[in-house]
Amino acid sequence: MTTTEPTPTTIVDAETISAYRRNGVTRLRNIITAEEAARFRDAAIAESGIASDYAGGSTIFNQYVNVWQQNDVLRELTLHPNLAAAATALAGVPLRIWHDHLLIKPPHNGAATEFHQDAPYWPHAGSRHALSAWVALVDVPVERGCMTFIPGSHDHQGLRAQDLADRDDLFRVAPDLRWGERLTIPLRAGDCTFHNAYLAHSATPNLTDDPRIAHVTIFIDADTEYTGGGHVVTDGLGLTPGQSLEHATFPRV
Repeated sequence: MTTTEPTPTTIVDAETISAYRRNGVTRLRNIITAEEAARFRDAAIAESGIASDYAGGSTIFNQYVNVWQQNDVLRELTLHPNLAAAATALAGVPLRIWHDHLLIKPPHNGAATEFHQDAPYWPHAGSRHALSAWVALVDVPVERGCMTFIPGSHDHQGLRAQDLADRDDLFRVAPDLRWGERLTIPLRAGDCTFHNAYLAHSATPNLTDDPRIAHVTIFIDADTEYTGGGHVVTDGLGLTPGQSLEHATFPRV
């Protein structure tokens, strides 16, 4: 994994691109400033209605999808030029936004997010590349629910969707991944990981007194076609199977 040191990120160098394509993940420091992270954190708290003393129980995480469509502040983050520039450089193809989401692990949350891939959940065909920009809006050390990846696992494509609550489900469909290297990446507020949509990843429980607050923008190949399958962001749009996702809900970047 290649790590860029703290500078606002608008261009990703060739070494970082090469490492990302080999491993399926890279960390970019300070993709947004600390001041931006604090502003977006406050907007996320207001949007989700969470409080710092909220007790989370065993819920894996709380998810809020397409916040960019209803929150003007978080829209700035979803459409942030640093995210779009880095994602485009890493993917190497024109991109559009699939959706964004806030992923919040409440305090004292005992549930891990088990190993899974993202792409099998999506009704997509013909995509050359898709990746997620996972931006930490608070510090995310291991004990607050940071992510662990299996580098190189993005070569396992065509798998069924996996159960995020079942620690063995991914390994039932891809037994060799059980023995793969693990890469755990804690983040400071304003840092970001980009991971390939087929890269297996998990997140630890949040054992701290504060919520783990992350904002994710998912970028997909601009030429991706809709398969007709159900999904919360395509249901009700009247899309036809086989058509491109050239729609206002999925803007090009």
